[in-house]
Amino acid sequence: MSAEIIAIVLSTVGLLLTLGGTMVAGFAWCIRRSDRVEERLGARIDGVEQRLGARIDGVEEGLGARIDGVEQRLGARIDAVAADTTELKIAMARIEGPQRHLIVAAR
Repeated sequence: MSAEIIAIVLSTVGLLLTLGGTMVAGFAWCIRRSDRVEERLGARIDGVEQRLGARIDGVEEGLGARIDGVEQRLGARIDAVAADTTELKIAMARIEGPQRHLIVAAR
C-alpha cells in the first residue's frame, strides 16, 4: 500500500470519528437543554397549580357559605308558606264545613 492510500484511509477515519463525536456531543447538549427546560417548566406549572388550587379552595369556601345562607333563607320561606297553607286549609274547612244542624235551611 502506498502512503497516499494510508493517508486517505486515516483522514477518512479521523473525519468520521470527528463527525460522530460532534453529533454525539450535539445530541447530548440537546438532551441536557431539554431537561433544563422541562425542569423550569415543571417548576412554573407546579407554582401555577398551587396558586390556582388555593384560589379554587377560596372560591369553594365562599360559595359554600353563600349556598348555606340561601338554603337557610329558602328553608325559612318554605316553612312560612307551609304554615300559611295550613292556616288557609283550616280557614277553608271552616267556610266549607258541614251545614249546621240547628239552623233550618230556607227552602
